[in-house]
Amino acid sequence: MGYLYLDTGAMYRAAGLKALRQNLDLDNPESVKAIAPDLKIELRKNQGRLQVLLEGEDVSEEIRKPEMGMAASKVSRHRVIREKLWQIQRRLGAGGGVVAEGRDMGTVVFPDAEFKFFVTAGAEERARRRYRELAEKGYPVDYDSILEEVKKRDEQDSKRELAPLKSAEDAIMIDTTNLKIEQVVEKILKVIQDKSLRE
Repeated sequence: MGYLYLDTGAMYRAAGLKALRQNLDLDNPESVKAIAPDLKIELRKNQGRLQVLLEGEDVSEEIRKPEMGMAASKVSRHRVIREKLWQIQRRLGAGGGVVAEGRDMGTVVFPDAEFKFFVTAGAEERARRRYRELAEKGYPVDYDSILEEVKKRDEQDSKRELAPLKSAEDAIMIDTTNLKIEQVVEKILKVIQDKSLRE
């Protein structure tokens, strides 16, 4: 569709990376808030790929390392980090033409979005996908460890006080466990096209 892909998970991973580089205690909000005032994260399209810049440095690959998922989950629990990233995300989405992906997009950041999809899959399938992705990049990975991390992160994100992981009431649920990427895209585009035809 030619829209900007707003990968908010990548933004939290970048925030987690900055906190780790400064040896901050990711569980301590007072410690983590040190990175918030001058936190600068940009998303760019570069030759059809999403590029994530942290203070101007391309960290697209570094933030995909296995340990960065939990770092993202930890820093995302702190209001000061979420509010800073919400501000950046809303600015990026202000002009429309954005596909925003993230665990609180439809409920907190863009509650008035024209279309909301809650895209999910079973924990085992998500762990398999993550295992394949990391193995293809040459990381030494263990499926059981990844599955445990997926479940732990789901629990942590679902129970957090601030912007917990949940579906917006008006979101369309799409379970991708047994679907190929092309089938998921087809389902989403059909919903959008059907609405356009009705209008």
